[in-house]
Amino acid sequence: MGIYIKDCKKDRHMHIKKRVLARKFVLLAIVLYAFLVSIKLMGHSFKFFGIDFAEGLFALTANPVAGLFVGILATSVIQSSSSTTAIVVGFVAGGLLDITSAIPIIMGANVGTSVTNLIVSLSHSKKGGYFKKAFSAAVVHDVFNLMTLAVFFPIELLFHPIEKSASFLTNLFVGANAATFKSPLTLIISPVVNFLESAVFMKNPFLMLAASIVILFVSLNIFVRLAKPLAKSEFKDVLRDSIFKNPPRAFVFGVALTAFVQSSSVTTSLIVPVVAVGLLTVEKIYPYVLGANIGTTITAMLAAVATGSSFALTVALAHFIYNAFGIAVFYPLRVIPLNISKWFTDKAIHSRRYAIAYIFTAFYLIPAILIFLL
Repeated sequence: MGIYIKDCKKDRHMHIKKRVLARKFVLLAIVLYAFLVSIKLMGHSFKFFGIDFAEGLFALTANPVAGLFVGILATSVIQSSSSTTAIVVGFVAGGLLDITSAIPIIMGANVGTSVTNLIVSLSHSKKGGYFKKAFSAAVVHDVFNLMTLAVFFPIELLFHPIEKSASFLTNLFVGANAATFKSPLTLIISPVVNFLESAVFMKNPFLMLAASIVILFVSLNIFVRLAKPLAKSEFKDVLRDSIFKNPPRAFVFGVALTAFVQSSSVTTSLIVPVVAVGLLTVEKIYPYVLGANIGTTITAMLAAVATGSSFALTVALAHFIYNAFGIAVFYPLRVIPLNISKWFTDKAIHSRRYAIAYIFTAFYLIPAILIFLL
């Protein structure tokens, strides 16, 4: 009898524990939804500020170096490499840009897209080392993109291997048919974002930006509180032993998730709080980040094939090939970007002002000055 009562108490305790865990995951899902809404809303507000600005910048791209910094600045302003790539593809298809001029812009867009997860990392508290972990998770994407740029931009200027490879592949794919893909995540988030944009903020970009930042900070703060106990539970081992068990699996997950949500900004920003609370390490997420860089090119390729424009397809393939070349070099040499990101994080954590200054200077001030000078 005593054993039966003991077993009943044990079963009841396990049932309560499962209910608490289920409620926690429901709350995490709600907070995650709010976080994604904030990212989308922020992107919408920046697009109000920046689409016309980005299109105007593309008139300055006769110089490939200027084109590179136009890509960085335009993407940093509108916070969407997909939007920048779409504009470039449209310009190329319309004959306003040639492929040679478009590729440096695409390279710049690859750098500019990492500004979103850097901004997300700033919202984390220094308490418990959250900011250090969050910033290192964000900046490793930036370091990879900058190192890829440093290696392949001069090579492309001299020998055009990316353009030639993209043109070769275009000849293989011309005539193929592809349907455009609408992200299910967009279908889930867009109604709320569109409602807030039109009914609440009346398409005022300043109110939208302010609200998105508030939602971002609040949702991440709650996320950290809810997720912190998971870092000490079996969930941490499940995450490491399943999705992030090995680099190929993490890489494929990064590709698939980014292609699914159609935004590398979302997928790379999403991983920042996960690292911040200690569920994963920077080393574990590095292949995932590289996969996100590949995943973000898939939508553009599908859309380019659907347009029937061989020039558009060449630009989209150039974006894919550029990232593939970068991965081929800096995954085997991953110790370099990982160590640089850790070194830079150690410098930035002494004051958040250093991180803010880096974001403002590297993504906005320097590109703007150099575009003006060139």
